[in-house]
Amino acid sequence: MDTTQKFTERAVDYVKGRPVYAERFLQSLTENYGVGFGMTAADVGCGTGKFSGQLLKTGCRVYGVEPNDDMRRQAEKLLGAQPGFHVVKGTASDTTLGDHSVDLVTCAQAFHWFDPEIFSAECRRILRPKGMVFLIWNLRREEAEINREMYRLYTSFCPDFKGFAGGIHKDDDRIRRFFSRGYQYEEYDNPLFYTMETFVSRSLSGSYSLKEGDPGYQTFLRDIRAVFRKYERDGKVKMPNKTVVYFGRV
Repeated sequence: MDTTQKFTERAVDYVKGRPVYAERFLQSLTENYGVGFGMTAADVGCGTGKFSGQLLKTGCRVYGVEPNDDMRRQAEKLLGAQPGFHVVKGTASDTTLGDHSVDLVTCAQAFHWFDPEIFSAECRRILRPKGMVFLIWNLRREEAEINREMYRLYTSFCPDFKGFAGGIHKDDDRIRRFFSRGYQYEEYDNPLFYTMETFVSRSLSGSYSLKEGDPGYQTFLRDIRAVFRKYERDGKVKMPNKTVVYFGRV
């Protein structure tokens, strides 16, 4: 399957279940790297606009680049009324943006779908001099038992499951190849809290997750709910999680 279609029919669950990124990271962008009013960002692989929305709050003008029609429609629905947001049908290899037209490139929860060298070349093309790239993920803390249990569940039911965040690892070779000039790394605690409804949506929003009509779907759904009930306290579960960021120039 064309990887740009992996999230077709998952956009509604993505909106409901996927979290935003650590606010401390957004503070770092503004305080340490001057991100804010007067700057233009390309949020490549913006999905439903989770990180684009946070960037808008810094005062940036944001071009949300997204190839998947379902995801892009949700981003436009959620953010399209904001004058600083422009949704673009484009890819990591062809954003459709002009040469040297943006001050920074962000990529939240999407880089593992891209060809590192081709995306690096596209970033160099669209970035202004001294522009930076930030690769961002929300990563579950795998030592937490609830996350271990969900890992086992996905491994049992989902043939396409390669690990959380597409199997990306710290200092992954794909990241090293992208940042050929070197990079920095930061991480921020970002615990997540889910109701039954949002926990199910989070579980179904993965590109690897079973869809209604797939063999085993009802059993998969039953087991997701069972995990929630096992760890639920006062109507919610806590999912230990961190926001990790790789950044530098390309």
